[in-house]
Amino acid sequence: MKFESRTALITGGAIGFGRAFARALVAEGASVVIADVDAEMAERTAAELVSAGGGAIAVDCDVADPDRVDAAVDAAIDRFGGVDIVINNAGLHLTKYNQPFGVLSRSEIRSLFDVNVMGVINTTLACRDSMRDRGGGVVLNISSMAGYLSATPYAVSKLTVRGLTVAFATELAPDRIRVNAIAPGLMNTENAIADLPRPLIHEFVHRLQLVHRLGKMDDIVSAMMFLCSDEASFITGETLKVSGGYPLNF
Repeated sequence: MKFESRTALITGGAIGFGRAFARALVAEGASVVIADVDAEMAERTAAELVSAGGGAIAVDCDVADPDRVDAAVDAAIDRFGGVDIVINNAGLHLTKYNQPFGVLSRSEIRSLFDVNVMGVINTTLACRDSMRDRGGGVVLNISSMAGYLSATPYAVSKLTVRGLTVAFATELAPDRIRVNAIAPGLMNTENAIADLPRPLIHEFVHRLQLVHRLGKMDDIVSAMMFLCSDEASFITGETLKVSGGYPLNF
């Protein structure tokens, strides 16, 4: 199996992309740590994976809190011996954060950056020693196509994730740790579709994209599986757009 004997720590792993990542990795032999602020849902996801024959634990973790991130890494080390793959998936992303900076309160902006930016920093640094001690590893950050527009607090936070991807790829290279990111476009997920007006969805799919369909969960999962695997061993510091050709078709 492609990820046999490896352990992946997935932030925001209880639902959505995080849960899909966990299922795919476990199917290829990995053990997973489901780190999420929704402790009950994290437990349910971990139990599902265990019942299917996989290795999984759930950890109540707020990525904005370095102490709780350290505790999640300690749990991974105690249960599975260490961490080989980190997926920085946790993030705040609703339409609320796609408004101008002047519309949101300072506390809302701070909360957004605490999760979307400091969460990546906290988790990556917390896992560094374990990955290095195990001979290297992989960090995968979840950015967004919004980060290429950079006109709202959310977009700027995802632009920063792209910058962190380059910075950590450089800093962690001596430890044999590769760092890449995925920038999803408009995806057919329950949260995204419920949060966006229909005319905007139609505009994206039929005018702004080159591939005229909504993105699927499997599109992102496939990209994750490649970037986290040895097949991508010569790739680091990159952000892979998975967006149906957006924003090329202007």
